[in-house]
Amino acid sequence: MRKMKGYFTNLIFPAIIFGSITGIFTAVVVVLYKLLAKWVIGFSQNYYHFLRGRLYFIPLILIVFYCLAVLFARIYKKQPRVSGGGIPSSIALLRNIVTFKWLRTLIGVFFISLTSFLVGVPLGNEGPSVLMGTAVGKGSVKTLAKKHPAWSGYSMTGGACAGFAVATGASVSGILFAVEEAHQKLSPMILIVGSVAVLFAQLCSEIFCPLLDLSTSIFPSMNITTLAVKDVYIPIVVGAVIGLFAVVFLKYYHVINHFFNRKLKKIPRHVKIFFVYAITLVFGLVSFSFISTGHEIFPLLLEGKVAIFGLVVLLLVRMSLTLFANTNKLTGGVFIPIMALGAIMASIIGKSMQAVFGLDSQYQTVILVLGVSACIASMMKMPLTAVVFSLEALGCGENVIHVIIVVAVSFIITEIFGVKGINDGIIDNIVKSQEETHQRLIIDTHITIQKGSFAEYRHVKDIIWPSNFFLLSIIPSKSRKAFIDQEGSMTLHEGDVLHIRYATFDEEHTKKELISIVGEQEYDETETTNE
Repeated sequence: MRKMKGYFTNLIFPAIIFGSITGIFTAVVVVLYKLLAKWVIGFSQNYYHFLRGRLYFIPLILIVFYCLAVLFARIYKKQPRVSGGGIPSSIALLRNIVTFKWLRTLIGVFFISLTSFLVGVPLGNEGPSVLMGTAVGKGSVKTLAKKHPAWSGYSMTGGACAGFAVATGASVSGILFAVEEAHQKLSPMILIVGSVAVLFAQLCSEIFCPLLDLSTSIFPSMNITTLAVKDVYIPIVVGAVIGLFAVVFLKYYHVINHFFNRKLKKIPRHVKIFFVYAITLVFGLVSFSFISTGHEIFPLLLEGKVAIFGLVVLLLVRMSLTLFANTNKLTGGVFIPIMALGAIMASIIGKSMQAVFGLDSQYQTVILVLGVSACIASMMKMPLTAVVFSLEALGCGENVIHVIIVVAVSFIITEIFGVKGINDGIIDNIVKSQEETHQRLIIDTHITIQKGSFAEYRHVKDIIWPSNFFLLSIIPSKSRKAFIDQEGSMTLHEGDVLHIRYATFDEEHTKKELISIVGEQEYDETETTNE
């Protein structure tokens, strides 16, 4: 009975409290953000239309863009966490690869990303929503539970899940994001906090969005044809082509990243940001479809009036502009822009199949949806999320088998070519930038579980440990015989001694993280080596 009481007191109750608070506040922030983003994107579309007939205003616009580039380059230098894609930044934070100031990040991402939408940079609002949710989660613990900092990782995870769910309208995908992408492990604690946060966030979203004339979904309603068993060749073809396109896209990303961050390393950052703004302006004057978040692409593609040549040009331009913006770490997400690329590529496939094989035009919409699903699986390497997302956000319940096929085919192709997903590539760049400015230390030591600590009575796998942390063995307090816990299923108790090894760029910060988990103590720091 006492054990059960402690289980609810130390796990269930705090998880529900932190999850609900984080979910509610994340929903409020993200719904307000979506409202302002909708207005800013509409304003951006109007002023681009205005400029097409009054080109003499362009020098003034370029001056404004240059001033913004100078301002944001300075902000990015002082607050690096507000720059770049929101989802990979959140993943890096949740894995304890980097640290951040939660309030500065929340405010900075909120307003700077809106400026990206104003300029028309092809980045989305889902990434900032996830990052802001992560910041809200950190702030919840910092404000309400300063004496329990070990809960930050879980609350941040709940905020990230809630931000994704509110931004996309996909609740289950938001929860799955924590398991498949953020932590890449199945943990009851992570699932509880993530589920509670998403639940409360979605309830708030369902209340607030209709009042503010906002849609809870990122896609328009679509009439999707149900595929028969004989149509199995369609997802195979779509999956194969999207998979190959993903390989090209991901390799192109590395080329662009190397060019801007290696070849042009000596070029001031504000100059590169201004270049992205200027080229966005040029293509925006040609057509607004070339720029902006990508939301407006889906209705255009559903109409099916764009010829294959136009789709190819649209694909190449949007792909290049999105990667230009992302590799220069402009604030904004790549989730929706990449889905837009997948939808464009799928439309090209559909029209090609109509022309070559005489495929009926009624299949165009379902091919578009399959292309988006394959895109998530191959470009972002999130196959489970791709399947679930297609069911709840794209309405593919009647085509679940074909969704699984297209996801599997596209994902396998990227695995064959050995390419990393876009998020992993961005995280690798974050780690490399740290290696250039900080010395990595490898520490091998022993720590002891203290009475009343966060780790006491918890399974090893349920704890969010510091980045690059390895638990080599456990010496239980009662037996004094060392065990290797490969599955992370052992329950920790007072007096258990952990033999650990970890790599860190900031030894003092990592030490604080460990102390917040296992309790106050002094541990041997002599077993330290430089990498």
